[in-house]
Formats: sequence, structure tokens, C-alpha cells
Amino acid sequence: MEKKKKNLKEDGIGIYIHWPFCQSLCPYCDFNSYVSEKIDMDSWSAAYKRALRISATQVDSNLVHSIYFGGGTPSLMSSRLVYEVINEISKEFKVSSDAEISLEANPTSVEYGKFKSYSASGVNRCSLGIQALNDRDLKSLGRLHSVNDALRAFDSARQCFKTSSFDLIYGRQNQTIGEWENELKRAMSLDPQHLSLYQLTIEPGTPFFKLQQKNRLRGLPNDSKSCAFYTKTKEICKNNELIHYEISNFATKGHESVHNLNYWRYGDFIGIGPGASGRISVNGTKHETESHKNPMKWLGGVLKNGGEIYSVSMPLSFIDQAKEYAVMSFRLKEGLNIERFNSLSESKLSLTKVEELIDMGLINKSHNSLFTTEKGELLLNSILSHLLN
Repeated sequence: MEKKKKNLKEDGIGIYIHWPFCQSLCPYCDFNSYVSEKIDMDSWSAAYKRALRISATQVDSNLVHSIYFGGGTPSLMSSRLVYEVINEISKEFKVSSDAEISLEANPTSVEYGKFKSYSASGVNRCSLGIQALNDRDLKSLGRLHSVNDALRAFDSARQCFKTSSFDLIYGRQNQTIGEWENELKRAMSLDPQHLSLYQLTIEPGTPFFKLQQKNRLRGLPNDSKSCAFYTKTKEICKNNELIHYEISNFATKGHESVHNLNYWRYGDFIGIGPGASGRISVNGTKHETESHKNPMKWLGGVLKNGGEIYSVSMPLSFIDQAKEYAVMSFRLKEGLNIERFNSLSESKLSLTKVEELIDMGLINKSHNSLFTTEKGELLLNSILSHLLN
């Protein structure tokens, strides 16, 4: 039974909507994605709206500063469904007048008219999964679009949304530093407001992982070459006045991703949809939430089983919160706030370990914040292990 909404604090939260469907599955992707020929948009609308109504009764804050449609491929959602979800959020929550409303899109699933409809529904930021700017590598990555498709989609996005971003993957099979440099310079010629630039990682359970296990995924860079890719990426972005505000993200001033900044700063966010996770404050206690991954199981749980929107909802210990905050915040250029870490943890950050990391040239300290050096950016896991254990 759905409870009446209580008096809520106004600390601000994000809302993540997971759309689990794709036209095809990419061999490197480990996101919760499925291919389905028939999708009942009305059922999904009903489920999303009910899940939002239920979640609105649980959280300590109802002020929403960001909404993010991720996936999967959210640009396969009908414009009407996107509108209905945003409209439901505006009914159940207080949406900030300058809220960022983002939608991920693939170049094969969009056209100008659809982008215009999304924009009319309230979407003001688009993130395009371009991934590569040469057709050979797009094919090897399992992408269905061509470079020309990507360029047309990006041009449409710029006409329709306040902010447009796109993703590229580097460190691909047999890719040279020179090829990546040329590709990235081509990306800069598009005058992007935001770029997400990721090194190809081989995730367990993916087709690429299975090929690697059989020694059939050749031509991936070694550690030294991976560092060179990362260094070249930062150099080109800096030369084009893009702010390196997070390890894999670059933006012109004012176009940083609000949704992702909230996540990296360890703010509260509601996760709605199959496989979506969340971090929400309930009666002053931070909770971890997870949802059933299977789309039909999640749909049935929300619509038929008494509004079961999460498969897991449990309070987080103070030390777990502190560790999660450290893992996220060190990805940001602004770094970790020592006072906040200590307020989350049952024990204070070890100043001895901090000094050891400073002496090793891996982190710096400024006022009450810790952040990685250029050398430390490449050894983030080691820094966290040393600091938190």
C-alpha cells in the first residue's frame, strides 16, 4: 500500500531511471541490457509512475536537482513515455527550476523529430554513445551506427538540447596513440560541451571477457601504453580548454554533469527500473537499494506484487558510507573532504597514511581536502587500499 507523503527535508536528490532495452548487445558492455522485439510502453509507464509514487513516500528529501534516463538505450523509449515519467516526478517531488534532465541516446535510435519531442517533454541534456569516430572500430565494438550517423545525431542534439555530450572509448584493439590523437582532435572540431572518454575495460561476463579468456582478444594496450593514452587524452582536452573535472569526464565551464557530480560527491539518488541501484536517506539513515535485474520480474514486482520496487533496501554502516564516499570523491578533481569523511566514519582518517601518500607524490592536501596528483590518478586503487585498510 502506498503511504501518504510525509514532511520532507530539502537537501536535494537525483533520480535515475533505468531503461533496460537495446537494439543489440555490445560485446564490451556489462550494463543491465536486453534485446526485445516487443515492448509495452503503457506497462512500463505504469510501473515507472508507481515506483516513483512509492519512492516519494520513503525519502527524506523531495527536492530533485537532476533526472537521468540511462540504460540500455533510453532513446528507444517513446516520447510519450519520457514525458509521462517526467510529469510524474513533477507531481510527486519538487523539481528545481534549473534541474538537469538527461537522456542517453544511440545514433541509430534517434532523429531530429524525436529529439525535438524529448526536448518538449523537458529533457535538456543529451548524452550520445558514439564510442568511436572510425567505422572499422565501430564495427569491432558491435555498434550499429556509422561515423556519419553519429555526426548527424550530434548535430541534431546540439539543435535540440541545452547541453550535448558524447562518449568515446580509447585503448581499443590495435589502436595507436597517433590514431587516438587524430580521432580526439576530430572530436574537438565538433566544439563539444562535454566529453566522457573511457579506456576500454574488459568486464567479467561480457563477450569480450570470454574471448580474452580464450586468448582470442588480441591487440589491447599494456599498462605503459594505457598510461600514454590517458596522458594524451588529458593533454588534448586541456589544449582545447575542457575542464578535467573527473577522471574520465571533461567539460566546458557550466556543462559538467549534475547527475554524475551528485553521484561522485556521494549525494542521495533514487534508482528506478530493472537493475537500478540507489543511495537514499530514510529517517536520517543512508540506505543502499537495488532492484531486480530481470525486466519482467521488476515490472511484475511493481505492478502485481504490492509495489515491490527494490529487491534490496538496507541501511549502510558508517564505515561503509565513508569508504563509498572516498572511492567516489577521489575520482573528482575537487577530491575528498576530510571533515565529511570523518563525519561519515566511526574512525577518523589516518593522518599518518595521508602523509605517507603525500611523501610518495600520490596525493596533495589543500586546506581540508585531499586530491590525487597526476601520478596518483594512475594509481587510484592503490591509494584507496592504503588509505582505507
